[in-house]
Amino acid sequence: MVSIAGGATKLLTVRAVFRACSIAILVLLAACSGEDGHQKSGEHAVQESPQDPEAVADQRASEIEADEDLLPQFENYIEQGDLDAIAARGTLRLLAPLGLEEESLPRDGLPTGEWRALAEKFALDRGLEPQWVYVDDFAQLVPALIEGHGDLIAVNFSRTPERAMQVAFTRPLEYVQEQLITRADAPASKPTLDVALRKGSAFATTLKQQSTESRALIAKFLEGPVTQDELLEGVASGEFDATVIDSNLADVLLTDYPALQAENLRDSRRAIAWAVRRNSAKLEQALNEYFTEEHLIAAQRRASALRDWQEIQETRTLRVLTRNHPASYFMWRGELMGFDYDLLQRFARDHGLRLSMVVPGPDVDLAEALAAGQGDLIAASLTVTESRKAQGLVFTRPYMQVTEQLITAVDNVPNGSAAGDIAAVPVMQRLQGSSVAVNPLSSYYSNLAILAEASDAAVEALPVAGATTEQLIDAVVEGRYDYTVADSHLVNIEQTYRDDFAVVGDISGERDIAWAVRGDQTALLGQLNAFLNKYYRGLFFNVTYNKYFREEKRLKRKQRERLRDTSSLSPYDPLVREHAIPADRDWRMVVSQMYQESRFNPKAKSFAGARGLMQVMPRTARQMGISGLYEPENGIRAGVAYMGWLEERFPRSLPFDQKIYFTLAAYNAGHGHVRDARVLAEQLGKDPNRWFNNVEDAMLLLSKPEYYKKARFGYVRGREPVNYVRQIRDRYFGYLSVARQERISEQSL
Repeated sequence: MVSIAGGATKLLTVRAVFRACSIAILVLLAACSGEDGHQKSGEHAVQESPQDPEAVADQRASEIEADEDLLPQFENYIEQGDLDAIAARGTLRLLAPLGLEEESLPRDGLPTGEWRALAEKFALDRGLEPQWVYVDDFAQLVPALIEGHGDLIAVNFSRTPERAMQVAFTRPLEYVQEQLITRADAPASKPTLDVALRKGSAFATTLKQQSTESRALIAKFLEGPVTQDELLEGVASGEFDATVIDSNLADVLLTDYPALQAENLRDSRRAIAWAVRRNSAKLEQALNEYFTEEHLIAAQRRASALRDWQEIQETRTLRVLTRNHPASYFMWRGELMGFDYDLLQRFARDHGLRLSMVVPGPDVDLAEALAAGQGDLIAASLTVTESRKAQGLVFTRPYMQVTEQLITAVDNVPNGSAAGDIAAVPVMQRLQGSSVAVNPLSSYYSNLAILAEASDAAVEALPVAGATTEQLIDAVVEGRYDYTVADSHLVNIEQTYRDDFAVVGDISGERDIAWAVRGDQTALLGQLNAFLNKYYRGLFFNVTYNKYFREEKRLKRKQRERLRDTSSLSPYDPLVREHAIPADRDWRMVVSQMYQESRFNPKAKSFAGARGLMQVMPRTARQMGISGLYEPENGIRAGVAYMGWLEERFPRSLPFDQKIYFTLAAYNAGHGHVRDARVLAEQLGKDPNRWFNNVEDAMLLLSKPEYYKKARFGYVRGREPVNYVRQIRDRYFGYLSVARQERISEQSL
């Protein structure tokens, strides 16, 4: 790790930091012992010989140094390029000042720890190695970034006009209040307060602005690394008159300092954001998209719960774990489709439920996601196997039978070979000395192992984490692997629009495909089986089955145009990026909204007179200085600008993800109706700061006289904004699942 001070660069190895942390932990552990040096547990104390904590720490540090060859060392470098240059290096350097809160006393709830994890996760998702680079103080962060000693400032960093002239900021992670911290018993009439600050702190500007004739606030900068705890302890002990701290940190830290009090310094909140070099537009865009993606997915993950039928009915939402592939769930021209999806749409409609499709990362085991409560059932063309039953899955009655087929490139099949000749060669004979690439989470992987053991054959099953059937077929066709395996119904779909691979045999007999639940979901299992018993091989089932597996003309059109990557979501992607990115909006969310508004038709016009791709009213557009809404660029620019205007109407204290949902609802129904729904939600004992299952429920009630007559803005067709927000979110999640699949396949294939 690198510490930059006074323009010089000095190397601090991971070993040195690890040694310092080990000493600190050992001293803390020793301090938790009894006064006589005996470690205590309940009423029983274990007698041990007293030991000097520092001696123990030194001994442990010596042991660590003895293993120095096992510890890596990071050699920093100068790099001032954008994301492409960073990717070529393979490392994302994250800048932070020495003395971060997580390096002092650990506490739950501190945003610094959460953002540290978020920054590292962003790097890993991009296939980059996260590397923290430490500078001596806040004053060194911006120079270190500009000079190329790091790539991203990823700490609790205030977005100020002065800093914005030097670096580019991401979308705000949070808005905070700057608070002056003093002793509760300090005299209120003291005319001058010496306020201790970290060197380079943006709080100095605020102190100048807040100073008055009756009270002067004088910034006193402290040299060297300083933790928040050291600042607070200095105020508590009387060493400093005061310090300044952001409210998000104060909410957590001040609980340990009952002698201190907080006073808001500013009337408005200040944005906390991360910073990149001004020439790093691609990195800034990637971070903004990632923030939106991660916040929305995290909110979905927070809704995890182990539920059976009664709890599902109470929330009126069925959460289905699935995969993004051509049989179960995929996107075609902005529409969500799939055999499992259509079946469960009917199941949900029959029971008055909303359907929420949950697509975990492609490297996540669906059985583990179900056990963790991320969904209520699995519907992903899942083969019934004993190993999956051993994981705790209980299957519904089967609704399809398939065989597992061995696939190779068509170039590997001798010219003129008939299908019978190909099938005459036993599968295990073909596999001798060959490689078979399969996803390790699939049933193919375990079945190949069973086959190899039964036939005593040398079969090399290559696990390719996160890869889809289509990606593995592509890899085989390109010659990277000899063979792969796929279920017969997926093979049939792929063969409707491509002829570059061949099936050379089956590795299994017929196997059942079914949905799966946990063992404690007996009521839900009963409802699903009742549904399948009612519809299986009936008119609805057969029409749906033929739609996805039999009608060749439809299959060719749907599957050829199925969304496989995020390089082109709409005909207007460049225009959307041009206007969404400077506005700190995720362009994929804007595309999802644009499809919902106009189905990508720039000449669309509603019965109310809204026009263009984003269906903006001409009067609204004129207020923003925009006309000619049928022109794609004008329509997009107006829609993005209007979204920004609406977002400003909501409190900055709203959570990141919820502000997105409230703004979408306001775009559809008007800000006033959303405000009424928030007020009503609070009256009903629901959370007015959360849309799903809270404010959206209140919005539905505003179409009833007993509720809308008491509302300030009156009647609203509540179901429209409720469906609007859900459908945009679900489509956006569909885009994200494809994007995640792209990233993982790039790293694994």
